[in-house]
Amino acid sequence: MKKYILLIAMLATSLCPLQAQVVTDGDDYEDEEEEVIVDENNEFTIRDKNGNEEVIDFPEAMDYDLDSLLNLYLSKTYLKQDSDCNMRDVNPTYSKEEYIERLSRLPTVMEMSYNDVVLKFIERYSGRLRQSVSYMLGAANFYMPIFEEALDAYGLPLELKYLPIIESALNPKAVSRVGATGLWQFMLATGKQYGLNVNSLVDDRRDPVKASYAAARYMQALYRIFGDWNLVIAAYNCGPENINKAIHRAGGVKDYWKIYPYLPSETRGYVPAFIAANYIMTYYSFHNICPMQTTLPEKTDTVVVNRNVHLQQIAAVLELDIEMLRSLNPQYRRDIVPGATEPSAIKLPLADTSRFIDNQDSIFAYNAAELLSKRAEVAINDETPTFTSNRKTTVRRTTTTRKRTTTTARRRTTTARKTTPAKKTTTARKR
Repeated sequence: MKKYILLIAMLATSLCPLQAQVVTDGDDYEDEEEEVIVDENNEFTIRDKNGNEEVIDFPEAMDYDLDSLLNLYLSKTYLKQDSDCNMRDVNPTYSKEEYIERLSRLPTVMEMSYNDVVLKFIERYSGRLRQSVSYMLGAANFYMPIFEEALDAYGLPLELKYLPIIESALNPKAVSRVGATGLWQFMLATGKQYGLNVNSLVDDRRDPVKASYAAARYMQALYRIFGDWNLVIAAYNCGPENINKAIHRAGGVKDYWKIYPYLPSETRGYVPAFIAANYIMTYYSFHNICPMQTTLPEKTDTVVVNRNVHLQQIAAVLELDIEMLRSLNPQYRRDIVPGATEPSAIKLPLADTSRFIDNQDSIFAYNAAELLSKRAEVAINDETPTFTSNRKTTVRRTTTTRKRTTTTARRRTTTARKTTPAKKTTTARKR
């Protein structure tokens, strides 16, 4: 007998790290606060109407502290609370039919189904995570045009632009506990497979543009395998191998909701969370959520260098904020642009690109010995080592002892040689 599909209830960024345990009884949900019990293991338990329980891991992005997101350079510089927001800080309740009707009106290619699992994620976004949603609505102005351009270039559904909300909470510096990095949370091997350069100085997974195009190529490849967008999203989370195993265990059916019980615990919440993210990013005003006000950054352009340069050199000569340069060029892990390895692009405010070109000799020369301290050539110290008198005495004594030992050994050997051959010769003559 197949398992009942288990109900889920949590995701997204929160005002503080949160772990929870959720216990439900069929469709009869009690007050949300009473359902959620904090759990130290970063997981929660769902119980179906028959009393069957299953532990489900939270997607990691829900642990991101809102304060840390607001301390990012773009957030501090270009986001602020909307002082004109007149909405009450109250989350209205709606009927099942209203949610179904709104989801059906979303302009999407992908299936945006309603069920109790999706509802619990919507309630979490619109309830406890309201301020996180406010941040993400503001930060979306920085990143959504980049995501949409990459997805459109590969002919993918534009609603996939909300996947980084689940993956990273729109935190470009996000690094998971297993090393997935950036807005799209690429693992190192997968990132390299799709053209992202990763070494000691560069990590293209942190570059919003490069990572977005790589993610689009990856999802295009997954769609060729599964032919279903829900399965593509699930495979993006846990890998195509795990999805194939779940399909096999479910009897070969390619339906996310049919293979649901056979998926890894975190992946069971992934598609419902994605549907809820599409809902809340569209219908936030129905839940009295005000986006943070956004001032868009200056337009930018790039210059390409074929010599190593440190971001501190650029900041000092052009009198620019180093944090701004780091924000525009997050792929350079140690502030060093390795132009000598291969031509490398540096993103600058549009007005400063010509200033860089005019002052590049001064930039390359500024404090280069300290900031770019790797030596191209070094001399070897070929002086003969000297020792103290105590070490010499010790060495001589050791040598003398060895000589005496060697002499004694030679004497014993000589005696042995003289004695043994003589006996053998005498015996031979007697015979």
